[in-house]
Amino acid sequence: QVQLVESGGGLVQAGGSLRLSCAASGRIVSIYVMGWYRQAPGKQRELVAAITSGGTTNYGDSVKGRFTISRDNAKNTVTLQMNSLKPEDTAVYYCNADRIAATDGSRSYHSWGQGTQVTVSS
Repeated sequence: QVQLVESGGGLVQAGGSLRLSCAASGRIVSIYVMGWYRQAPGKQRELVAAITSGGTTNYGDSVKGRFTISRDNAKNTVTLQMNSLKPEDTAVYYCNADRIAATDGSRSYHSWGQGTQVTVSS
């Protein structure tokens, strides 16, 4: 069983920055994709950014050029640096890990963290 623990959310003014971190723990051999999704009230959960173990990144259109995702494969951590934040970035941000190989040979898909609130004031 994989556990994902997020940290770094909070309240920031528009134009400011925040840094989210997520650590995966458990009997993990490898994680292929780690990423961040967000969900605002009344809206569907959407991809913010994702990164593969090889370093390939994918960003949602609304965050390109403002957010940067990175990861440490050895530590099973992923970080989202968010700059030039806008009020529309306000949401609960969820860490996601996909295609996880465990020490017992099993594989699991789409594990989620508990979410961290990001609020951007105008």
